[in-house]
Amino acid sequence: MVYKRSAATAVGVDCQTKIHLTPFHEDFEAALPYQISLLELDFFFKRKMGLKQTIKSLDAFPRAEEHLLQKTQSGALVSVVGLVIIAMLFFHELAYYLSTYTVHQMSVDLKRGETLPIHINMTFPSLPCDVLSVDAIDMSGKHEVDLDTNIWKLRLNSHGHIIGTEYLSDLVEKEHDAHKHDGEKEHQGDGEKEHHDDAEKKLHALGFNQDAENMIKKVKQALDNGEGCRVYGVLDVQRVAGNFHISVHGLNIYVAQMIFGGGAHVNVSHMIHDLSFGPKYPGLHNPLDGTVRILHETSGTFKYYIKIVPTEYRYISKEVLPTNQFSVSEYYSPMKEFDRTWPAVYFLYDLSPITVTIKEERRSFLHFITRLCAVLGGTFALTGMLDRWMYRLLEEVTKASGGRAHR
Repeated sequence: MVYKRSAATAVGVDCQTKIHLTPFHEDFEAALPYQISLLELDFFFKRKMGLKQTIKSLDAFPRAEEHLLQKTQSGALVSVVGLVIIAMLFFHELAYYLSTYTVHQMSVDLKRGETLPIHINMTFPSLPCDVLSVDAIDMSGKHEVDLDTNIWKLRLNSHGHIIGTEYLSDLVEKEHDAHKHDGEKEHQGDGEKEHHDDAEKKLHALGFNQDAENMIKKVKQALDNGEGCRVYGVLDVQRVAGNFHISVHGLNIYVAQMIFGGGAHVNVSHMIHDLSFGPKYPGLHNPLDGTVRILHETSGTFKYYIKIVPTEYRYISKEVLPTNQFSVSEYYSPMKEFDRTWPAVYFLYDLSPITVTIKEERRSFLHFITRLCAVLGGTFALTGMLDRWMYRLLEEVTKASGGRAHR
């Protein structure tokens, strides 16, 4: 309690009257560096109450008394349907927020001195593994014939089942075939010996050795049995334009002539299970995967023109995956009657000077909140409109029914 001096004696207040102040009043007095009169104090409280009323007038969601609210069955139905829709939209927006999306950027390819990996997985149902070779050549002048580094050949029977694997060097294969042939010769009949003797004389006249003779006999037997071959593996070539092809070009031309009797009898039907130029990333589609080209009673050369686009895929975890994507166009050239070329399957590739960078990104939390408020708020407003329309409709129907009953 404190004493106040005041000029308000006209209202019957003594200048030495003791004024009892509440704790709030005491705090208010302590906060001011000077003493105030009763009129000033009354003005302060009135202004404070007016400020509260002003704030209340800004309320956009006024509350109604409970007894003034009317609940209906139609409103309950609309509310349940609205809640179900809101829950579905909420989980949809949550999944959309947690998912990632990709952003594509392009820049000039600055890579130098790197190799280009080529992943091959193909099946040739009409050619044995002994005659197939994988050859590669590029613009730098590098030419490799019958590549066997990281390339495997699976022998297939006429039903497409694996019956053997060819991945050893040519020298080991030839030695193995020679020993096998020597063991088989001991069990041949006299008539077969005479036949092979005549064939061997013809081969020796052309300058072939025993290994070539054995290989010719083996390939002819495989062709009669309907053998095929599956070629798969990885080629590491220089990062320049070039081509690789799978054909019978690894054979001596005279050996190939004796086996097939001409290029028109070389069936290069093939199935491409996988052809890619690097590891796969999410969303990558290699256009040649699943390609099937089957020839009947004809032959020719297939050429696939490939445009390679260097690509970098950046995961949300900041991990970078260097790879390549490509586009392709196809051309088939059938064999002509007097054509001296041999059929093959060519893959001619060139590299784009532009690198594509694909980044995984996630949407911001603020974006999620904005979409959530828009979707849920719109659903709530729409259900409210439906509730009012249904209530008015049912009210009109009820009034019309009541009027007819009164009549």
